Amino acid sequence: MTFRTSRLAWNVLSRTGAAALLAFLVAPVLALILSITWADFTAGLAHPLAAPALKLSLLTSTCSLLLVTTLGTLLAWHLALGRGRAARWLETLSQFPIVMPPAVAGLGLLLAFGQRGAFGRWLAAATGFSLPFTTAAVVLAESFVSAPFFIQAAVAAFRRLDPELLLAARSLGASPARVFARVGLPLSAPALLGGAATSWARAVGEFGATLMFAGNLTGRTQTMSLAVYTAMESDLRAAQSLAVVLVGVAFGLLAVLRAVPR
Repeated sequence: MTFRTSRLAWNVLSRTGAAALLAFLVAPVLALILSITWADFTAGLAHPLAAPALKLSLLTSTCSLLLVTTLGTLLAWHLALGRGRAARWLETLSQFPIVMPPAVAGLGLLLAFGQRGAFGRWLAAATGFSLPFTTAAVVLAESFVSAPFFIQAAVAAFRRLDPELLLAARSLGASPARVFARVGLPLSAPALLGGAATSWARAVGEFGATLMFAGNLTGRTQTMSLAVYTAMESDLRAAQSLAVVLVGVAFGLLAVLRAVPR
């Protein structure tokens, strides 16, 4: 086989394989969108499950985003500046929820924050409040699964900062908090925004951990993903309409992420 023939064969095989995988990834999205009419879409959104799920998802995902970005930025800053084995292990632990199955994450949250859990038992005894199967449980579940995505982006952004800039700020008398607020945050803002968008998208689409820890109660813990699952049993049109909304949100966030570096 000549070099030209080998290169031609490689081009054909690689492009065919790439096109096949791309078609496989795009086909479900196109089928979801193209198989529903505008009338069915609007009628599906009028389903009793739709409005409460939309409102709850917006509320809980926003609360989760605020929690994750506030505490996650501080954690990422210390992880980025940390050195040694301990810092690497802490960073690994912060990324562990990414590889943890959602159902396992939900069970862990239930055992930690449930009425029989260490923290949950203390909270119930001190305040009489039980976390499981509440809206607050939804926020915690979404925060648990989405936080690593923001932390990962924030750590990478802070590590890309020029150390000389940080040293110069310290040499001019800036406190560590001022260096963080006036140098670290502004220079890392685009990457932090991208990480926040990814984290929010993960929170909006969360299903397994929420179902295990918060349940599936309409108007209280039933998010859009859970509403899609519930509507599948009775009204495919409603399930498809909510799914199209989730696809639209995901596409919009991808567009934002692509625009951030510019």
